[in-house]
Parts: sequence; structure tokens; C-alpha cells
Amino acid sequence: MFERIVATLNNIVWSPALVVLLVGAGLYFTLRTRFVQVRRFGLMIRSLFANSEKAADGSKHGISSFEAFCVALSGRVGTGNIVGVATAIALGGPGAVFWMWIIAFFGASTAFVESTLAQQYKFHHASGYRGGPASYIAKGLNAPWLGVLFSILCLLGYGTLLPSVQANGMAGALHNTFHLPNLISGLGLAFLLGLVIIGGIKSIARVASIVTPFMALGYLILTVIVIAQHLDAVPGVLKAIVTGAFGMDSVVGGILGSTIMMGVKRGIFSNEAGQGGGAIVSASAAVSHPAKQGLAQAFSVYVDTLLICTATALMILCSGSYNVFDAASGEMIYAGVPALGENYVGFTQAAVDSVLPGFGGTFVSIALVFFVFTTVMAYYFYGETSIISLFEGHPERKKTEQACIWVFRFVLLGMAIFGTLREAGVIWQLGDVGVGLTAWINVIALLILCPQAIRALREYEQSIRGKTSFTKND
Repeated sequence: MFERIVATLNNIVWSPALVVLLVGAGLYFTLRTRFVQVRRFGLMIRSLFANSEKAADGSKHGISSFEAFCVALSGRVGTGNIVGVATAIALGGPGAVFWMWIIAFFGASTAFVESTLAQQYKFHHASGYRGGPASYIAKGLNAPWLGVLFSILCLLGYGTLLPSVQANGMAGALHNTFHLPNLISGLGLAFLLGLVIIGGIKSIARVASIVTPFMALGYLILTVIVIAQHLDAVPGVLKAIVTGAFGMDSVVGGILGSTIMMGVKRGIFSNEAGQGGGAIVSASAAVSHPAKQGLAQAFSVYVDTLLICTATALMILCSGSYNVFDAASGEMIYAGVPALGENYVGFTQAAVDSVLPGFGGTFVSIALVFFVFTTVMAYYFYGETSIISLFEGHPERKKTEQACIWVFRFVLLGMAIFGTLREAGVIWQLGDVGVGLTAWINVIALLILCPQAIRALREYEQSIRGKTSFTKND
């Protein structure tokens, strides 16, 4: 019964209309910003290292642009980059990777718009700057009730559903490699998370700025080693990605609908563009101009999908360590590693083993521990900010706010443990529901409010050309 309910919800939330909305919005923002993700690529990188804005008394009220980038990237780089990519290939074939690229390219402009708006509508809190979709929906659209609804859905998605997805992927990898009981994995993750999240955003940002670059670089180095050993297969793989994307592959061409849907869903799950999570972190940054943080977050989408997800996909496809299934019938239509069946994380592990025998399981398991830890850490911040947004303007309810935050901490840690004890299929569907619910509200709000982000971009670009005070941090 539980599985049927989840499947029904997933089908309702993730109707073709949402796919059209997300891709269409990304295309619209790309045109309105005049391809800002291409024109201002260099500025996107420089924006990461902008100096933090300080309060009148000289104190640092928010986190730096680079810290915000790392927290947002830690929320994006998780099981979606390892298990999610493998799942997309398994249920959509190689062509799904192409649609992940498309959603990332257009999603970068979406990330720019939502992060710029988050900066424009951020508010002061005792713990630092806060804000995100709940703020620009409530204030920009003059719809406080809708901002409240978004905050509640964010708590539901990021605070309960998505942590269970991340924990499930990590536990599966640790069980495959070390035969570690899933419950032990869940308890260990909950313990480590508890040590960090109690420290709040400053603690989260500090850990993310150290761990995230280290784990991403280490993972990329290994994928390059694996791909280099299968270099002769790269041209054929790239051809399969393009032909499969349009149903021209003779083997998997019959699942074109699943190819597009899985590419878009897994791409969005991984890079979060349009969901609002990146915008929540962006609001916490102390920068001299809203567009500066928008550019920094646009770059994080590229790092997540065009770099890390692509590296995983090429590693799996070049080594041939994958199977493809018809999602409707469950029939295996391509058997690269039939012994693994539907063990999707095993595809990534087998790819590493093809070059470094016996090391694949260990490496992927360790990588997932880091990825999941930092991702759920970011999810906690999204949820905490949602609670703070619900109490904004009510300082007399400070004790109630803090009590809610403590309850949320225990719920999130409990869901991380719960995720390790459920089947992967149900957990992934739960995650899709969480992603879809926030995306529906956020993207519609972005379409209405995007002229404000466009004006901010033009103002920032004029300030650069005019050598105004904003240039000192560029």
C-alpha cells in the first residue's frame, strides 16, 4: 500500500507538464539574460572569491560567496552524481546523459535568477542573513500564504524525503563493499551530522568549504584515470549519448520517453536548479551586489552536472558496466553487467574495478560517505531556514522557533536512519516527490519575478563597464 501511494504521488507531481515547465523556464531565462551562463563565464568564476560584505560595526554578518558556493555545491553533489547518474542510464539508456546536459545548461540561468532574487529579498536574523524562495515569494509576489506553503513543502522535501534518499545510496554502497548492516550506516551518519548541524550555518559553511572541494577533486581524479584507460571507447560513447537522446539507438531507442524523463529528473535532482535549495544558501552570503551571488551559483550547476555527473557517466559507459531496463515492463533490454541486475550503485563500482580491480567498491563507498554527509548537511540548512522564514517578523516567538528547530534536527536524523532501512526504488520515488513539489511553486514564482533579476544583472554589468565601486571585489 505504501509503495502504491508513493508511486501515485510521484506520477502526479512529475507529470510531463513539470518537465516542460522546468526546461521551458530555463530556456526563457537563458534568452532573457542573453545567455548569461556563457557570456559571463569568467565573471562567474571570479564571483566565487568576492570579498564578504561587513556590517556597520565591522563584523561579518553573513558567510562568504565561496562558502555559500561550497554549501550549495555540497547540497548538489551527492548520491545523484553516483547513484542518480547510474539510475538515469539504467532506466533511460546512454541518451539520458544528453538530457542531463541540457537541463544543466539551461538550469544555470535558472540558478542565476533564483539566487539573485534570494539576495534581493534576504533578511537579517540573529544567526546571519536568511531568505530564499519563501522570502521572494511572500514579499515579491505579495503572497505570504504561498511563502508559508513553500517553507512547509521545503521542510517535507529536504527535511524528510531527500535525506532518506541520500542515506539509502550510502548504505547500499557500504553494504556491497564492507557488508556493513544498513542500520549501522544510518546511525553513524546521524551521529556525524548531529556534531555539525548543532553549530548552525557558520559550522556548516566551515565544514563544507573544506570537505566539498577536497571530495569533488578526489572523485574527479579517479574518474579521469578510469576514462583514460578506456579512451578508445569515448567516441562511441559520445555517439551513443547523442543518438540515444533522440531515440535513434537500435537497442534502446524504444524507451525515448523514459530517456528524456530520466535525464531531466536525475539532472534536476542532482543540480537542484529551480528547486530553491541553492537560493536558500545564496541568501546567506554577504556580497556587494545580488547578481554577484547569482553568477556564483550558476557556476555550481556546471560543476555538479557538466563536470561531476558527466565524469561518472563517461566512466560507466566507457567501461560498459551498466544494464538498461524498460521502466514500464522491467525487462532488461541491454545487459552489460547482468550479474548486477538493478544494483545501480554497483555500476559505478564496477566501472572503477575495470581499471583498479577490488578498489571500486571501497572507493565509491568512501566517496558516497563524504557526498552524502555534506549533502544532508546542506539539506538541514535548507530546512532550518524554512523554519526561520515561518517565524520572520515574530521576535516574540523566538523560543518557539528554537524548539521547532530542535524537533526538526531529530526528525532529519531519524529520516536519515529510516532511509537506510527501505528499498531503493521507494526511496528514490519519495525523493522525486520532494523535488517536484518545491520546483512547481518556485519556478512559477521565478517566471513572474525574473524581471527584477534581469534588472539587477544589467545594473551589475553597467557598474563593471563604468568602473564603479562594485569592481573592487571582482
